[in-house]
Amino acid sequence: MSNQNVLVTYSAPVSFLASESWRQVLAALQSQLPLRSIHWKSASRPNLKTIQELDLTLVPLDSLRDEHTSQIPVTLLEKPLLNLYVVTCEDNDLYRTNVKKQIKDWHYAISQRKNQEWIIVHVVRSDIKTADRKFFNMKSSVLDKIKADFNIDKRDRCVQLSWTAGDHSPVIWADLVNKIKDGLLFALDSSVSQREEEVRRSEGQRQMPGWNFCTFFILKACPESLASSFEGVKLFEDALLQYTELEDSFIQVLREKNMSWFGSLIQPVYKDDSMPLLSVSKKHYRDLILANSISVFDFRIYLLARQCALLNKMRRPSEICQKVTTFLGTFGRRLREVEATLPEYFIESWIFSSALSVVDQCDTWAPPTNLDGIQLARFSASKGELLELAKTQLDTIGIKVGHLPKKPPFASICMEETPVLHSKQSSEASSTQRISNNEVILAIGDKEAFYDLYCATSNRAIDMYVKAGRRKFALKLHGFLAALDIHRGRLESALAIFTSLPAHYAPHMWTSLESFVLSRAINIHAELEKPQDREWIHILLAFLRACTNDVNKEIVSEEDGEKGVTMLIRALHTAATSLDSDLIHSDHPIMAVQVSGDATCSDDEDLALVDATISNHLPCDVMVDEVSVTMCGRDSERLKFIAKMDKLPPGQSTVTLSCPTSSWGLYVLESSEVVMSHLRFQWQHTGTTATASKRNPVSLVRVPRSLRALDVQTRQPQQTELGTTSRVLLVISTGQNDISRATIKPTPPSGVKFNYSEVRLEAEGTGTLEVSDNAVVLLDAPVDTDVVISLPHSDASRYHTMKIGLSVTYNTQSSLGVMRTLQTSRVVTVSLPIAVNVEDFFRGKRLFSKFTISATSHQYVRISSTELQGSRSLDGVKISGCRPSRPVVTVTPEHAVNFLFSIESSNGPVLEPLNLVIKYRILRDEVEALIRQTVEAALSSMSVEKLQYCSLRRTLIDKLVAHLESNAEWVETYRATGEIILPRSFEDDGDFQGPVREALAQCRPETASPCPWREIKIPVDVPRMNIVTAAQITVQPSPLPSDVRSDQLPPIYAGQPIPATLILKTSFHWAEKEGKQRSYKMRYDVEERVKDWLLCGRKRGDFVATDGGSFAVPLTLIALHHGEITLPKVDVRPLPISTQASMGSTVPSADACQVHGAEKVLILPRGGRSTYIVGMGGENE
Repeated sequence: MSNQNVLVTYSAPVSFLASESWRQVLAALQSQLPLRSIHWKSASRPNLKTIQELDLTLVPLDSLRDEHTSQIPVTLLEKPLLNLYVVTCEDNDLYRTNVKKQIKDWHYAISQRKNQEWIIVHVVRSDIKTADRKFFNMKSSVLDKIKADFNIDKRDRCVQLSWTAGDHSPVIWADLVNKIKDGLLFALDSSVSQREEEVRRSEGQRQMPGWNFCTFFILKACPESLASSFEGVKLFEDALLQYTELEDSFIQVLREKNMSWFGSLIQPVYKDDSMPLLSVSKKHYRDLILANSISVFDFRIYLLARQCALLNKMRRPSEICQKVTTFLGTFGRRLREVEATLPEYFIESWIFSSALSVVDQCDTWAPPTNLDGIQLARFSASKGELLELAKTQLDTIGIKVGHLPKKPPFASICMEETPVLHSKQSSEASSTQRISNNEVILAIGDKEAFYDLYCATSNRAIDMYVKAGRRKFALKLHGFLAALDIHRGRLESALAIFTSLPAHYAPHMWTSLESFVLSRAINIHAELEKPQDREWIHILLAFLRACTNDVNKEIVSEEDGEKGVTMLIRALHTAATSLDSDLIHSDHPIMAVQVSGDATCSDDEDLALVDATISNHLPCDVMVDEVSVTMCGRDSERLKFIAKMDKLPPGQSTVTLSCPTSSWGLYVLESSEVVMSHLRFQWQHTGTTATASKRNPVSLVRVPRSLRALDVQTRQPQQTELGTTSRVLLVISTGQNDISRATIKPTPPSGVKFNYSEVRLEAEGTGTLEVSDNAVVLLDAPVDTDVVISLPHSDASRYHTMKIGLSVTYNTQSSLGVMRTLQTSRVVTVSLPIAVNVEDFFRGKRLFSKFTISATSHQYVRISSTELQGSRSLDGVKISGCRPSRPVVTVTPEHAVNFLFSIESSNGPVLEPLNLVIKYRILRDEVEALIRQTVEAALSSMSVEKLQYCSLRRTLIDKLVAHLESNAEWVETYRATGEIILPRSFEDDGDFQGPVREALAQCRPETASPCPWREIKIPVDVPRMNIVTAAQITVQPSPLPSDVRSDQLPPIYAGQPIPATLILKTSFHWAEKEGKQRSYKMRYDVEERVKDWLLCGRKRGDFVATDGGSFAVPLTLIALHHGEITLPKVDVRPLPISTQASMGSTVPSADACQVHGAEKVLILPRGGRSTYIVGMGGENE
């Protein structure tokens, strides 16, 4: 390994070299070293090379010996690449007479040297340099004369250094340092080019007689040659490239079998098998190469050591280990060819010792603390491979000496193919030489020492693999240690290792290793005669899993056969039976359950059936107790289908599973289960893992609806009264079931609670209810009965519709032991389909209330009647309403309906609330009831059997409703004539299409539908009013002419003053009794209509209102145009009154009506003729 720096000589006049100034200059120059960031661009290399740091050695020129020709090429760095001459002359005359000759003699001597550069350094003091440079100074300086005399070619090799003692500033030295860099690069480039030309010339003569590879090697790679030169200037990549080319040349020579100038393949000497592999000082390799006596063994080791040294300088320790691992493997196989001539166990000892020595050497070169995460992982992995290679040599030695059995995992195929040494050859080799590694010698002779060395080496490799993150390789070595424990009789330790390893193998899909390890664990468990408990079951199931997943291995080998697997399965069943609790094992591949096709329904009971295909991948019967699948529907509805079994035969078999349920819809297969006593095999079919989705694809199963099965519907009550407890009706259709006990558990939405203690039946004779705190319990409901249950609930006004989940469990009188289920959800509308607004008008002792009814959704609403009712105890109140022109009124989303009622109270205000009772029904319900009636009539006329009647009835009704929902063109026709025109898309396969279509297309009145009317009762508070004012403007024209009757008003013309009177009448009839005894101050204001009337008089003023009082004000009206004109309106409002209780003022309630609001006055245009005299001008004017 070259540690030589680049040589740079210096020279100067003797007097200057002996002075203190030179020592200061030299010290300042050395402080600028090493040189940094040197960029070399050679013509023979395409890329720019960068030398980060370059160390220089400054030596006097006189200290070097004269050059002489050598047959052995020396390294380029043994000769100086640059020569400096320092000049301190500042006088031109002195330069011309003395200094110039000294420089010329030095320059002549240097010019005779090949591939060396030179620089002349002119040192001046910085203050003198400044003083000499005067303006208009035409005399040239000493530096200019030096450049003129010695810069013969275009390159400038002269530089001036303006320096002061003690000044080490890099700025002052910048020019000189740059010149030094340029000179070194130029010299290096020319030297390298010449040497490369020599190498190419020598390599081109390889086929000529007398060519010697060793001489070629010295020329190209010895410390005196090109590779070491690159290493000296820290171009490690180029140096490594030289060794790579040498290695390729050597391989080519091997192929040509031209090895006459080499020694034998190997000439083993003492400690060859134990010396450090990467040491270049353990032998005199250079002398052996020069003598042409070096063996291939030593030559390859030397070449490897030089390459690894360069890799170390390049900070690539992982590549060192990888290169050594490859070399030991390949050259070790080469040594096997001459193993008979080597000492016994030499190859194993050499590989073992070399691998360990390289690991130790790399730890010294590159401590782990100096590496980052990725580099450390690669480095650890490479060291782990070396340590595993060392462990492999121990496998070979152990088998040869009998410490290890000759079977897997210790014996590999390579070992079996290795030829066995004849005893005679072995004795001859061992009699002359022996191996020198004491650890290996001790391990050969002592079995326990061998085991300790084997475990220590394996654990070191495991530790390296763990640090590198290579768990698979570490686990493989754990398997070797477990096999060693078996061989040594340490079965408990081996069982612990074999049991723990599969958990690490399984995620990486190493099924072959996993099955091998588990089989060994089962055998050891049997040898130890341990009980077949849960631990044994886990081991056996893991073994069966690994064998099933291993596509390269049949689950039954020729040795074991079907009988062995059968015994294992029987033992598994026996162990599962002895368990004290259930043991769940998920996604085991020995069996698979898949649903094939949709489900079917039983004809005589609420029972769903589905066929499942069960795959048994074992070659024998598997004893099981039960097979089940779980399906998931909407809103987390789940159905479990079960079938009892005794055993599963090999291969595929079809089993019919059943579920006692009346649920229906589309379900997805969620999970499946096979029960073997206390052992439960479970598979998730809707999991998110990739393995689960591949092994168990998602299956959709459609469970049909049984028209004779139990069903539950929800709807609103027929009568609703606002302000009371809200209720919802549960309609339970028993169908073909004679219910013995049914438990209904409704699940309300968030914020709503059901009150189960106040539940009641709406009709007698349909069963009985049992009190429960959290469910509705129905007892003894007969067949084909609709049981209506009223269930109260808390306020749900924030919901428009309420989704209720229903879970029903029930049994029948015919099968009390079978508990059936129904899981579904229903949506019931809780908001009212109509909205009611009221507007009140006070007219004396009468109150007119206008109720506006509008639809709150897109549904049409039929209203049969609207009544405003009071309680029976309400006296003196008469309520009358306006009868509508039609018996049924339809409210649409676009058009509201108004209803007017008159309330007359003889006793003043009405203190008790009234009730607005509205009878209505949704148009959709009306049509459905009419369809139901028509279908029932059509089926009755055709004498359909009773069993088919219910199914046909429900099917036809659902089909008709679905077709009417899909097309709304029939709605307007139905509203006008009562005809239901079915869409053309409606078709029926039976004979019912014609009668049903004809019956629905008949004209019918609005009340013909059998749908019952719903009733809503809304409480209405009658408003109170302190003051009710009637304002009236009466017109009083001038006295009537004689030709006008007294009952007619005289003609009124535009612009004519019309006397009028404003009369204000007040009433406290609708006020409370306390308010009738007092008076109120009020203010009136007559509307100013400047476009119609000119108003004169007190158009604004105050007056005092009393109960039954009157106030009159005279006014004068002047019409501003002709036509029919309405009289001005009068605004009357009370003024605030002060109250002592509230320490403020209050305004009493008041209402005013315009008595003259509907009157108009006919104004005639003014007629007549006027004569005007207009002067035309005259003489006197």
